[in-house]
Amino acid sequence: MTIKNTELRWGAISQLLHWAIVLLITAIAIIGLTMTEMANGLPKIKIYALHKSLGLTLLALVVLRLLWRFYAGAPKPVAGTPHWQERIASLTHWALYLLMFAMPITGWLFNSSSGYPLQYFGLFNLPKIAAVNPGLADLSEWLHENGFWLLLLLVLAHAGAAFYHHLFQNDDTLRRMLPMRLRQTPAAAQAVPVAVVAPAPTPENPDVP
Repeated sequence: MTIKNTELRWGAISQLLHWAIVLLITAIAIIGLTMTEMANGLPKIKIYALHKSLGLTLLALVVLRLLWRFYAGAPKPVAGTPHWQERIASLTHWALYLLMFAMPITGWLFNSSSGYPLQYFGLFNLPKIAAVNPGLADLSEWLHENGFWLLLLLVLAHAGAAFYHHLFQNDDTLRRMLPMRLRQTPAAAQAVPVAVVAPAPTPENPDVP
């Protein structure tokens, strides 16, 4: 597997960043949906702090992935993909990038405008990006919460399209983001085995089967 992307598949760096972001979004979503139901106390404070730190990690990975994509390029669309599907896939990808960038920023904005401190895994404090402002806090909270549901919808659509191509179109849309091929190559799959025909017995060779 190559480090950089090729015309046919994503390289090792892109695959690593992609799946790391998938796992990170899953963890952030699970924590975000459960932490609001927790009773007030130290455990709730710690889980909120973890949610924020994971969100900042997501922001860093998304920036890194964008920079790598600009540097390494992207594979060409899978052969035979209709133009309208290419356009929808491209728009969905960039909408996902925008939302993955916007979610941590709106969370950071809400945290700052609400007057809360922001630490990264307890290692160091991050600066505020806004002064305390109740109106801005309400707006950023609304954007953060509703942006999450929109992000979830796009992630499900993106995953559903990948599995549709894999299961029904039987193309490489999903496979080229995996670290190894799960199926044989199309050329091998289409190869037709050549039957070996035994020679017929003749009077000169009666023992030939």
